[in-house]
Amino acid sequence: MNRPTPAIVAQSAVRRLPRLALLLFCLAYVLPGFFGREPWKNEDVATFGVMLGMAQGQMSWWTPEVLGLPLETPALLPYWLGAWAIQVLPFLSVETAVRVPYVLLLVLTLTANWYAAYQLARLPQAQPVSFAFGGEARPLDYARTLADAALLALIASLGLAQLSHETTPALVALACAALLAHAVARLAAGQPREHLSAAVQWVLAVWGMAFSGAPLLTAALGLGAAALLLWLPREDSAGTGDELAATPRLLLAALALCTAVAAAVGLVVTQVDPFGRYWNPPDQWSDWTSLAQMLLWYTWPAWPLALWTLWRWRRQLRSPHVALPLWSVLAAVVASGLQGGNERALLIALPGLASLAAFALPTLRRSVSALIDWFALLFFSGCGLAIWVIWFAMTTGTPAKPAANVARLAPGFEPTLSWLLLLPALAATAAWIWLVAWRAGKHRSALWKSLVLPAAGSTLCWLLLTSLWLPLLDHGRSYGPMARRMAQLLKDDTACVLVHGLSQAQIVALQHQGGLSLRRLDTAGEACAVLVVSPNALRGLSQHLDLAHWGFEATVPRLNDRRETLLIYRRR
Repeated sequence: MNRPTPAIVAQSAVRRLPRLALLLFCLAYVLPGFFGREPWKNEDVATFGVMLGMAQGQMSWWTPEVLGLPLETPALLPYWLGAWAIQVLPFLSVETAVRVPYVLLLVLTLTANWYAAYQLARLPQAQPVSFAFGGEARPLDYARTLADAALLALIASLGLAQLSHETTPALVALACAALLAHAVARLAAGQPREHLSAAVQWVLAVWGMAFSGAPLLTAALGLGAAALLLWLPREDSAGTGDELAATPRLLLAALALCTAVAAAVGLVVTQVDPFGRYWNPPDQWSDWTSLAQMLLWYTWPAWPLALWTLWRWRRQLRSPHVALPLWSVLAAVVASGLQGGNERALLIALPGLASLAAFALPTLRRSVSALIDWFALLFFSGCGLAIWVIWFAMTTGTPAKPAANVARLAPGFEPTLSWLLLLPALAATAAWIWLVAWRAGKHRSALWKSLVLPAAGSTLCWLLLTSLWLPLLDHGRSYGPMARRMAQLLKDDTACVLVHGLSQAQIVALQHQGGLSLRRLDTAGEACAVLVVSPNALRGLSQHLDLAHWGFEATVPRLNDRRETLLIYRRR
């Protein structure tokens, strides 16, 4: 533990990132994408249907179901939060109300990630080298700068944008994982006065995560963190190697027991099948390549910086500021791999990767920082330009080829010009141009400057997509157009419709967005005059009804996706 640190940082390199700018930066990332849209397909709309059913008293809060079927994503806390929001905020539309707690959860994720990195950077093992004649970075300024960098690295991660703006259990689990990482960092700091509050925070985090559909990952993160806190050596602020006030072993044992109990109760209460849901490892070469590709783009640009951290800090791998976030990353990556490359499980790795990426900055050469800036500038400027060109094409019809592509990929979409969506996009583009000009100017170096352009570029593209392209995304990523088309075709028969082979997301969309009253074919028999069936379920249809009494009426596609086409049959 007495090995020299690779960080050589002067006080001039840890100057403060303006708090107002950082706050506006976070708001520009958090708010777009939550409001002004319909629930999107698959898990977003399915979760919304369960929340609405709970709030209206149509299903049990402990054993929620969709038309009598167990949930495809077993969890409890995420649905409770949305149902409570609907009941507490009756003056808002139900689509808006359920997203309010999830906005706060994303804010909690960013905040907890900042404070976790701040606590880790304050540790003596993470501090930069002391200069012979002074002038090295002061500990608190250094920790604050690395915490800012960790926050920027998290926002810059490409995989965070969409999943963190959906009302799904994945965001609740992410917020709880970030809260747990902050509690672990506080215990690693060795401050006895924080032990009790950090332990309470730990307990809340593990129980929240266990009730969010991730009990096994909860056990891995919690038990692994407790073991690391016992195993990792300590060092005092003077660097003599004397132990800090270590976390009491009895407290760590109690926290480990609480984590195990929470994971076990989460498995039982949410009725998760650990071998059915969590065991689908890759078994072919194509599966491994798909998993590797997802890891590369999903965690960009944090993963190359994290690898650089592991190399430059390789002699301090047993230091808490490296070992603790590394464990959370490994646990999440393994969990994602065992679930067949589940991107929602991989979401838990992003806070740890962001913390590791921050510790790469004190060791980066200026040429590498310039390379990061140039790549971010070219990549995100190109993406932003493409978004503007396609928006202009689908609004005006010029250029003709992009407009034709949009019309082909989104049949039935009619673009409209909305100043409410256009003005934020113009403001974000102007801010990006100003930021690029500022970054190219001659300013005093600061550690966080290397991550400003990647984070700002990610925010720019996300804001442009959720403003300029929001009507197109609503049309393409929502079941709303298909559900309303179904309601138009059925006309007076919407009060009783049989369904067979539909996903829970499709069922919720037909109920809420189409206004249909649905019944399952396998339980209701031939009680209705209309049947909606998925093409994949046609083979087993004869087991539930006599096909001679039913005639095909219409096909209702969702855009050009044949896999989500629905068929309408009517009793003869």
